[in-house]
Amino acid sequence: MEHLNSLDYTETAWESFYAAVDDSNFADKDAELIFETLNKKMRFISFADYLKRYIYKRAGLEEPFSSVGTATYQQIIKDSFAENNTPCSFKPTTAKLSALSKNWLTQDTVKRNVVFLLAFGLNMSVEDVNMFLTKALCEQGINPKDPFEVICWYCIKNGYSFIKYEKLYEIYETLEPKPLEENINNLDKTVVLSCSMNSLENDRALIDYLAAIKGTASDSLIEHTAYNTFFCLYEEARGLIVRIYNDSEDATKIHTIEDITESDFERIICSSVPKDRHGNLTAAGKSQLNSLFHGRRFSRQHIGELLAKETGVTRFDLITLNFFIFSQTTERFKNVRERYTEFVDSTDRILKNCFLNGLIVQNPYECFVLMCIVSEDPLGTYADVWEMSYVNEGSKA
Repeated sequence: MEHLNSLDYTETAWESFYAAVDDSNFADKDAELIFETLNKKMRFISFADYLKRYIYKRAGLEEPFSSVGTATYQQIIKDSFAENNTPCSFKPTTAKLSALSKNWLTQDTVKRNVVFLLAFGLNMSVEDVNMFLTKALCEQGINPKDPFEVICWYCIKNGYSFIKYEKLYEIYETLEPKPLEENINNLDKTVVLSCSMNSLENDRALIDYLAAIKGTASDSLIEHTAYNTFFCLYEEARGLIVRIYNDSEDATKIHTIEDITESDFERIICSSVPKDRHGNLTAAGKSQLNSLFHGRRFSRQHIGELLAKETGVTRFDLITLNFFIFSQTTERFKNVRERYTEFVDSTDRILKNCFLNGLIVQNPYECFVLMCIVSEDPLGTYADVWEMSYVNEGSKA
């Protein structure tokens, strides 16, 4: 079997991180070293990468990981699905497992239900499922407010088959909604329900729980907690922008938080991204970092959609806001080490409170932010790296 360390995405990313920040030239050339690390040593780890690695390890394959073809993984999936009596879809379909599995083994990302289907077919653990959801998809873990995911979780936790899942889901569909307990209504439902879900020990308790959440199904995923967290961070960030404006030598008036809009935030966080003649940011696709960062950028349009709840809050949004806050409050920390430690602890708390995994260093954007936070001027370095990604367009090695 190929040495497992070479398949450890986390360890490989940490090696790249430390090679950059421990370089003797980092103090003087932080942006250049960070850009080089991102451009030459980091890559986006896709869902397909995680799935292949998972199967490779579970199957104990002897040939080098890099030489295992897709057909081998497809056959392993086919055999395992047959052994575990798992269909190729949760809903009736004319698609064949061979075609679907090839798709899973080549995609950057998939829908959440694919992870749960694979859990039944490959006999995964709850820990495996959460790993795929939080690391491979960069989304929240098993959602305690989603009846489908709760039933899947219950079956996976107890080693029940897909047939058991189908029976339980049929029961759920016939249930009448049951009023939530007062303490659940008065608190963040996601947090309370997560604790309740984890205490379920038998079918009767599960069915009662499903009836209780049936009336809350409109509260999709983690939006309640995530939006509240986003709004709090955004308000704090607006206050810091007020300070930036009022401390400027060019200030012509005293700004208040009410003056700060999405455009102001874009102007600060994307200060070095080139703009077109209309004042719009140059297309993200023209940045060498676009594929690494999966097209994400904190533009005024994106912020506007978040404020209007037209799009869901992601870990990218929460990490970026917290990074900005730390970059503008560096005076709070005795040294860079303390700043870094506090940033990691703070960001991990924020993410985990929203049912997301803590910082994932193998995610190129998150490694980028971590490298910036240990530079002398975190936001300035962040901006410089973005600028380099456009200036050097087309020169990637």
